[in-house]
Amino acid sequence: MGDSNIGTAVNGQVVKPKRQVAMVFDLNKCLGCQTCTIACKTLWTRREGQEHMWWATVNTQPGRGTPRDWEQMGGGFRNGDAQPGVLPGLNDFGAAWDFNYDEVFSGGKGDNAYLKPVGARPNWGPNWDEDQGGGEYPNSFYFYLPRICNHCTHPACLEACPRRAIGKREQDGIVLIDQTRCKGYRFCTEACPYKKIYFNEIQKMSQKCIFCFPRIEKGVANACSRQCPGRLRFVGYLDDEKGPIYKLVKQWKVAIPLHPEHGTGPNIYYVPPLSPARILPNGDPDPEHDRIPIEYLRSLFGPDVDAALATLKAEMAKRKKGEKSELIDTLIVYKWPNDIFPDFTRDPATLKWS
Repeated sequence: MGDSNIGTAVNGQVVKPKRQVAMVFDLNKCLGCQTCTIACKTLWTRREGQEHMWWATVNTQPGRGTPRDWEQMGGGFRNGDAQPGVLPGLNDFGAAWDFNYDEVFSGGKGDNAYLKPVGARPNWGPNWDEDQGGGEYPNSFYFYLPRICNHCTHPACLEACPRRAIGKREQDGIVLIDQTRCKGYRFCTEACPYKKIYFNEIQKMSQKCIFCFPRIEKGVANACSRQCPGRLRFVGYLDDEKGPIYKLVKQWKVAIPLHPEHGTGPNIYYVPPLSPARILPNGDPDPEHDRIPIEYLRSLFGPDVDAALATLKAEMAKRKKGEKSELIDTLIVYKWPNDIFPDFTRDPATLKWS
């Protein structure tokens, strides 16, 4: 999508926006229902060449994710220096395959026909390893990880683009690709350590999540956030001290970025998942160790995950004793939509869209 009102880089430095809009995912609420992915798909990626694109994804962790093995594809920065990255192919994202709908619904074969892909047999898709997880019985575990473009403070994609087609908007820090300038070189995808930039083979240009900026401009929350039945996607500005984003990220520090070691300064944050205690060989619970290994969570969210989980558990303990906890009240979201995206509560059905 072209947009003339986006920032750029001056002498290799990213222009700092006046404000930064951000999102927090509470992983303790995610159901893996994919309502967010369908809301995004329906709104933004229905055009030719976008069949394989899922700007919003929800994958099972541990898992290989989408694109396949994206966590091992490099990119980002180390000590301020750009790191080499791998360019994922269409099969890594999972090509959109066709199904035998006519045979099943119109072929007259009754119970003898079932839905199956036609043509080449697929070997990967956006949720190929859904609900598999990790660990061994009785300590098997998994959780869901929603992802969109991180709209980073220091975007690797922006610095990698030789066409200066990528920029951060001055008013809210949203990272956009100017489709009138993009020539599809895909250096941006190589540079992005999160691999959330897709390539449109028909239009020969890169495309990605735009943080629903046409909605944001009108005071309407992102489609993925507004449609989420779990009320887990908080949206707001990082500098709004009264808003949930500031409180979760800055005040209580229970919302932390994914793979902060890449040095891009993501503006998408996660409340890490809690889990029950491990089960000992004799069948008793081990209260000293969670089912989800802390080492695995550290590999995703860095060392700050320990303090975040400790704060969550301490506040939950307070509530169990009948004491008040503003943090727990914030995460519960009693009043929708005011408690989850207070700056973007307008109903899109009441607006006229051009």
